[in-house]
Amino acid sequence: MQNRYKHKNRRKYNLKAHIVLVTKYRKTLLQYGLDDFVKRAITDLAEQNNWTIIAMETDKDHIHILLEYDTTERVCDIISIVKRQTTYYLWDRYGTYLSGQYWKKHIFWSDGYFACSIGEVSSATVEKYIAEQG
Repeated sequence: MQNRYKHKNRRKYNLKAHIVLVTKYRKTLLQYGLDDFVKRAITDLAEQNNWTIIAMETDKDHIHILLEYDTTERVCDIISIVKRQTTYYLWDRYGTYLSGQYWKKHIFWSDGYFACSIGEVSSATVEKYIAEQG
């Protein structure tokens, strides 16, 4: 039971969020390599920001992420960073393709998102759900 919590600077915590991001207009763009590119970009962002990706999987128009984060972070800020940076990377790499999908530059994700703290729900249950996407 002790290993379930992280310890840092007089803090003891176990913060995990299930996050779902949806492509703008629910376009089925997360396939044919864009899905792998987005997952790699999010993994890189997680490493840079000291987040832990527990599970991540895409469907054609959305991505599920099970993420562990520190007490000094807010989920809305994490989502903002992920959306902003992945959109930038996608347009940098796939700009020609995306300009045929969207009339405005630098659009990829819908404005909203889903985020849910998983609390003491078994991570295995959420991981299994995410793994079965697609």
